[in-house]
Amino acid sequence: MTDLETRAAGRRGALRRAAPALLGYAAVRALGLLALALWSAARGKSAYTLLTARWDSLWYTGVAELGYGYEVRLPDGDVHSNLAFFPLLPWLERLGAAVGPLSYADAGFVVSLLASLAAAWGIFAVAEHVYDRRVGLCAVLLWAVLPVGVVQSMAYSESLFTALAAWSLYAVLTGRWVTAGTLAALAGLTRPVGLAVTAAVWAAAVAAFARDRSRAGADGAHGPPSAPGEGARRVLGMLLAPLGAAGYVLWVGHRTGGGPLGYLDVQAGWRNGFDGGAAFARFVAEKFTSFPAALAGAALVVGVALLVRLYVAGVRQRQPLALLVYTGIVVLLALCASSYFGSKPRLLLPAFPLLLPLARALARARTSGAAAVVCGVAVAAAVYGAFWLNGSGPP
Repeated sequence: MTDLETRAAGRRGALRRAAPALLGYAAVRALGLLALALWSAARGKSAYTLLTARWDSLWYTGVAELGYGYEVRLPDGDVHSNLAFFPLLPWLERLGAAVGPLSYADAGFVVSLLASLAAAWGIFAVAEHVYDRRVGLCAVLLWAVLPVGVVQSMAYSESLFTALAAWSLYAVLTGRWVTAGTLAALAGLTRPVGLAVTAAVWAAAVAAFARDRSRAGADGAHGPPSAPGEGARRVLGMLLAPLGAAGYVLWVGHRTGGGPLGYLDVQAGWRNGFDGGAAFARFVAEKFTSFPAALAGAALVVGVALLVRLYVAGVRQRQPLALLVYTGIVVLLALCASSYFGSKPRLLLPAFPLLLPLARALARARTSGAAAVVCGVAVAAAVYGAFWLNGSGPP
């Protein structure tokens, strides 16, 4: 059997192992879309419009159709520029519209659906590699039934980013450094949080170099040799990883005349920035000044405490360094940014390693009990997603 045939057989085997998880994911998302369609119809709205032509979806399709340079000046002086939106999703929307009869919005929806399946497969691959197949299945189902899981089916960039991040992390875990760096670069062209993927690649590579050096020192000059070219591929992966995000940010700075920090000025026009969580803390504190808003404040406190607890559980369970670095940065950027607070739940969608401790617990439960839990949460998430997306504010 040739090397090409071996790799093809390996991919087929990987897909067979992931098939139950992907089918389960597709079923959950279909339930969510059905609930959205029924809820929207009852309110005289179009579910497809909610998924493809509102809020950020309009900005992405605008970039795909007209390119960069469009901005809206608000009465309060804020400037909303489409330079805030990273280019990979609009590029794919433009490609989809160019090769078929799709509109830019249609192409964005198709990209999101395909990317969400790729993300589910990537999550399964990571969880199976770190733990086992059953944990991988549970991790995918938990990601599918998140309360804001409907965003995975929107013409937003979360699904695309999560797919690239998950497969980059899997490549790191399996020692495919060039692939990891390439996917990290693409993730960096998708969302600002691509920084987290780059940091994960760099942290894992540095740790690998340190292990090699320690091993060589312990075994003397004739320690176990690494694979031919391993060090060079590792370095190449590290060099590739930041190119996407750095290239776009520097291009924006050049275009705006703001230099290397020009992209931060663009984000400031949207009132986005990194303040260490001060604005979010004030937002939560204000909830406790009245009732029933205090209940929402208490829920936010519990939610943040749960995120911290899940991250600590990952540390105690000795998750690989790449996962811990990636998750830590995604959570930090989501919670400590002074952006629209209603969007924070969807900004946490890519932090799928947080679900691994829960997936391990679910995998240890009896199959009937685990299935009942997943089905019940899936129904609740479908109803909540339909309610949430039919609301007035952007997700």
